[in-house]
Amino acid sequence: MTERMAAPVVATDARMAAQGLITALRQHGFTVIGPRRRGDVIALDEVRAVDDLPVGWTDEQEAATYRVVAGDGRSLFGYALGPQSPRRYLSPPRRTLWTGERIGLDFVIRTREPDPPSYAFLGIRACELAAIDVQDRVLRDGRYPDPDYSAARERAFFVGVNCAAPAPTCFCASMDTGPEVRRGHDLVLTELLEGGRHELLMEAATERGAAVLDAALDGVPWRAAEPRDVQAVHDIVAATAARMTRRLDPETARDTLAANLHHPQWDDVADRCLSCTNCTLVCPTCFCSSVEDVTSIDGERTERSERWDSCFTLGHSTLHGMGSVRADVRSRYRQWL
Repeated sequence: MTERMAAPVVATDARMAAQGLITALRQHGFTVIGPRRRGDVIALDEVRAVDDLPVGWTDEQEAATYRVVAGDGRSLFGYALGPQSPRRYLSPPRRTLWTGERIGLDFVIRTREPDPPSYAFLGIRACELAAIDVQDRVLRDGRYPDPDYSAARERAFFVGVNCAAPAPTCFCASMDTGPEVRRGHDLVLTELLEGGRHELLMEAATERGAAVLDAALDGVPWRAAEPRDVQAVHDIVAATAARMTRRLDPETARDTLAANLHHPQWDDVADRCLSCTNCTLVCPTCFCSSVEDVTSIDGERTERSERWDSCFTLGHSTLHGMGSVRADVRSRYRQWL
């Protein structure tokens, strides 16, 4: 890292610094993906300027409830989480694996080499980075890596934000996956809003993160972070964790589920579940996929595609000669959980 970027710095004008960061990322060849207010949701989309961010907006979430409401009027990242994750950019919902075409008496198959865009994800939370780590273990680091996903991950750049606005449904503190961004990022930001100031503490975690940060601060007023700034970040993270009233012990949860495979709760949920697959399609850690072939009516062309699948579909557990081994919603919900 450059000597200037070896320690955290504070940009004294948060909006100007955010604009400088977006500009620097675009100049480095990245398509910037960040939060944008789209009607009644804050969702990921391409961001070209700081005004694209949900400035001054927040969200209210509870079980079966989500709505966007006006916030403090200043914060760039003052919301919990939207209904999307980086998953759809790193592993698209549908992609063509190969196409085949009849040419005279021959049949020619054309494959496509991975050539994903270079995405920079702005405003990513620690829990989202933890979810990407799950995807990595399956799609990149496993025995059979997905070449498209691996290429997209190699190019991806992550600008994390320490969370200051947890939803009542959040529980990352008990899972050691937040609210502080500690791994998987190139840059990390913290909005400092106490009193009348609106500053952005910025810290690089990788060499390329330092290069982008160096470019982002060109012409932006900044200073070296002081102990009070670092303490402010710790206070924000601690306050966020303290606001989380929900807790989950993963080891206890695992043992409890394994000891209650026939509990009536499975039937209670199954009676209400539509098996619509929406939960798995928005889940940032789900990774199931299916392959299908489509042939043109005249038989001259065929295409093999991969698309997202869900363990809630009847065909997901179909085995040759046996049919679906999870024929009811109860068993499919239990498998998912």
